[in-house]
Amino acid sequence: MNQRKLGRPTDQRMAMLKNEVSELLWYGRLEITFDRAKEVSRMAEKLLTLAINTYNDTVEVVKEKVNLKNEKVSVKFINDGTKKLAARRKLMASLVDIQEAKGEKESKSKYAARTKDIKHPLVEKLFNEYAPRYKERNDKQTQGGGYTRIIRLGQRRGDAAEMAIIELL
Repeated sequence: MNQRKLGRPTDQRMAMLKNEVSELLWYGRLEITFDRAKEVSRMAEKLLTLAINTYNDTVEVVKEKVNLKNEKVSVKFINDGTKKLAARRKLMASLVDIQEAKGEKESKSKYAARTKDIKHPLVEKLFNEYAPRYKERNDKQTQGGGYTRIIRLGQRRGDAAEMAIIELL
């Protein structure tokens, strides 16, 4: 398949697309040029499909721990399966790690408590929020894909570039 060059060297183009896909997946909507929107859509669809196909792959592990009273206690953990772990690593390599924003009137301690266990918020959002929603949608429609929509806006003033809004459905 041909890829649009977007008037940039490969390293700059890939970094730009990586940032724009991350922004789209984090905020759900982005206003960019039409050609960029087509490329962002291609990348986002592939990453969403990867998350949807692997989000249920978990393994329950039981570990023996010694508590403060020197008693052995078995503790259950839920870990990622091999496919989900590989998908998580691929997503982390393909996306920019956007951090959770602190609320306007939220204290530092509440923000720290809320984000304590989440190391990669965008990847967690993909697995916990988008994947179940789109999996359900795919089961209803009996087909996969079509997670993004591109709406043309017309030409931008100044350089007459065709603008578009890309959003997640």
